[in-house]
Amino acid sequence: MPRPSHLLLLPVALLALSAAACAPQAMNSTVPTYAVGQVGRLEYGTIVGARPVNLQAPNTGIGGVTGGVAGGVIGSTIGGDWRARAVGGVLGAALGAVGGTLIEGAAGAGQGVEFVVRLDRSGSDVTVVQTNEEGFQVGERVAISLGDRARLIRAAGPAPMVPTPVWR
Repeated sequence: MPRPSHLLLLPVALLALSAAACAPQAMNSTVPTYAVGQVGRLEYGTIVGARPVNLQAPNTGIGGVTGGVAGGVIGSTIGGDWRARAVGGVLGAALGAVGGTLIEGAAGAGQGVEFVVRLDRSGSDVTVVQTNEEGFQVGERVAISLGDRARLIRAAGPAPMVPTPVWR
């Protein structure tokens, strides 16, 4: 018959999977609080290309360490004598570290779009990677907000007229 400590593994695993599933998704409409009141400048242009990209957050190691500690504590409660608890703790720490790393990676992953924008002023092309909850399309006029990070914003109105030089 399984010991009561074995029954702790299932809720912990389910809690970890639930946390990964409910992790906040990276959204372009989310701005860090330090950006409030910061001055940025705008460049205007037209989207001339777009391609889907996978977004991946950098691995900080926090998930692995947290999972390892939790797994070690839970694993050390398994077994009868000190040897079984020691083996359970080591195996629990290893499995917890792997699980925590996987959960951290899944929580920071998502889908984005790399937009190519042709700038009105210079005619040069720049790229901006972001999520596309605004539904931007190729051919659409945008403003690029350049501040703490670059973001596309829907621009109102057509492209400005560039005067044609007159040769005499």
